[in-house]
Amino acid sequence: MTKPILVFDLDGTFADTAPDLLDSLNHCLENAGLPSADPRDLMKYVGHGGRVMIERAMHARGKSVKPALLEEMMTAFVADYEANMPGKTRIFDGAMAALDRFSNAGYIHAICTNKYEGMSRKLLDNLGVAGRFEAICGQDTFAFKKPDPRHLTETIKMAGGDVENAIMLGDSVTDIDTAKAAGIPVIAVSFGYSDRPVADYEPTHVIDHFDQLDLSLVEHILKAARGR
Repeated sequence: MTKPILVFDLDGTFADTAPDLLDSLNHCLENAGLPSADPRDLMKYVGHGGRVMIERAMHARGKSVKPALLEEMMTAFVADYEANMPGKTRIFDGAMAALDRFSNAGYIHAICTNKYEGMSRKLLDNLGVAGRFEAICGQDTFAFKKPDPRHLTETIKMAGGDVENAIMLGDSVTDIDTAKAAGIPVIAVSFGYSDRPVADYEPTHVIDHFDQLDLSLVEHILKAARGR
């Protein structure tokens, strides 16, 4: 019998990876002889993957990015990031307690991220939590990625969950659009990497801390979704 499932985005939702992403971005910029990105500008760059982060940083410096240079910088970015993980990355406050609450209530958990699968597994393993997830699916796990709804629905199936009894947790318009397209309710976290308030994208619900992710809230959302 399939079980109810919570599916988490990784960067900006389950874990605060931005400081390490910024460090690796600056590694690339410095190698290219360009000024480093200021931590205060962090939200201008993160949240849409390494390539977009590099492109945004280059454009902010008045530089165009030719495909060959972008690939070279992306290779350097990935190598630096993987060599230093978990670095400064931390799991968001309350996230582990939330996993415990829902595990005790019979829920299973999965990761659905546009980070590469191998990188995601390595990060979660180094953080000591990879075993808490029944599936860890990245942008290269399938032939499609978020916002394609199949990335979410196939992650749920791989984890042994029930798409009719699932909730997505994310921090971005990509996560919200993915869940909506899949017909799955989505809880957005307000503390992630969205460049606009996540409430603007009309998720099912918004939480400001994982302490607010309780069983009664999730059961209410799932009941409402099944009643549509």
